[in-house]
Amino acid sequence: MPMNPEYAATLILRAFAAVPLPIRKGLFLGLARLFYLAVPRQRLIALYNLTRAFPEKSPAEIRRIALGVYRNMGLVAAELFDTPRLTRENIHERVSVEGMEHCLRALEKGKGVLFFTAHFGNWELSATAFALLVKPLIALYRPLDNPVLDAVVRRIRESAGNKTLPKEHAMRPMLRALKENGILGVLIDQNVAWYEGVFVPFFGRPACTTDGLALLALHTGAPVVPGFLIRQPDGRYRLEIQPEVETIPSGDRRQDILSHTRRYTAVLEAAIRRHPDQWLWVHHRWKTQRCQIKARGKA
Repeated sequence: MPMNPEYAATLILRAFAAVPLPIRKGLFLGLARLFYLAVPRQRLIALYNLTRAFPEKSPAEIRRIALGVYRNMGLVAAELFDTPRLTRENIHERVSVEGMEHCLRALEKGKGVLFFTAHFGNWELSATAFALLVKPLIALYRPLDNPVLDAVVRRIRESAGNKTLPKEHAMRPMLRALKENGILGVLIDQNVAWYEGVFVPFFGRPACTTDGLALLALHTGAPVVPGFLIRQPDGRYRLEIQPEVETIPSGDRRQDILSHTRRYTAVLEAAIRRHPDQWLWVHHRWKTQRCQIKARGKA
C-alpha cells in the first residue's frame, strides 16, 4: 500500500531538518555540482540562454555564472528545510527588508496587492520572509506531479501563515482575496503556452509571458508591487520591495495587457541583470515561439 503523502512529507521534513545546515549545504551543493556535470541537457540550456542574454561576456564568464546558478539551486534546496523554524522573532537573523513602505502604501489603497517576483535568489524562502516581515499572502502555484514532494513544498510554503492556491480555478478566490485587501504572490518568469500569455521582450528575445497579472491589475485596480529576495555575500538575504508599477489603462484592452506585461518583465530583467547567477537559467524560458500562434490567427 502506498504511503500517505502527508505522512511521507512529515518524515522527509523531520529527517532533513535534523541534519545540521552546514552538512545539508555540503550535500546539496555536491548534488548540484554533480547535476551540472552529469545532466548535459539542462546545463546546455543554461549556457545557451546565458550566451544569448549576455553576448558581451566571455565563455569563461558564462560558465562561471552557470555554475553559480547551480550553486544557488543547491542552497535553495538545503535551506528549504529550515523554513518552518522561522518566526517573527528570528527572521531578522536571516533576512533584512528594504522598501517595506512601498507595500504598506499599496495596502492603504484597500484594493489588495499583486506582489510579483521570480524564481530568483531563494524564491521558496521569499514567501515566508514576506509573511513574517510584512503580511501573510496567498501564493499561486502549479501543484507538483509527485504528491509527496507537493505536500513537502506546500507545507513549507504555508508554515508562516501563507496560503497556497492552485492556479486552476483560482479566479474567484483571487478576486475575493483582493476585495478583502489581501496580497497575492505571483511568479511571472516562466514560459507559458501561446494561448496563456503574450510575447514581450526579455533579454532581447520575445518571451511568451503570462498575461494574468496585467489582467488582474486592469480588472481590479489592485496595485502591482515587485519584490525579490536577494542572496548576500555573507549568506543572508535582503528582501527588496520595489515601488509600485503603476497601472495606466488606455482603453485598448489588448494593448494595455501587452504594455503592462512588458513593464513587469522589464523589472524582472533589471533584477536578474544585477545578479545573473541567482535566476533559474536552466528553465527553457523562450520555448514557445511566435510561429506557433500565427497559423491560429493570434498575434
